[in-house]
Amino acid sequence: MPKPTPHLDLSRRERQIMDVIYRLERATAAEVLDRLPEPPSYSAVRTLLRILEEKGHLRHEQDGQRYVYLPTVPRDSAKESALKHVLRTFFDNSTEQAVAALLDIRGEDLSEGELVRLARPTEHAGEPKGGA
Repeated sequence: MPKPTPHLDLSRRERQIMDVIYRLERATAAEVLDRLPEPPSYSAVRTLLRILEEKGHLRHEQDGQRYVYLPTVPRDSAKESALKHVLRTFFDNSTEQAVAALLDIRGEDLSEGELVRLARPTEHAGEPKGGA
């Protein structure tokens, strides 16, 4: 199976399909179709699922007469890769700028509990992964 190409190499519709499959963790073509905005035809969804398989983003398992599609990259890995891309592209690799933008989009102050929860992971932000 080919190694998945970056998320950037996906069309808008392919990204929408991948978003649906990541949300559901596994999905049939009909389940994907039901959750797409302005959905194309069923056969178009099947074609796009096949293309995503060929690109290495999806794999399928047979469940009776139907295929169930699963992402080839775990959700946490995909999430990390996407966030790194957004940081590089829009925030000059600045986590501070990204967090400030998220808070600005939210449009309201964080509660004391939210601030405490946000502070926990940042206490170890400079440490190497895997513990030191």
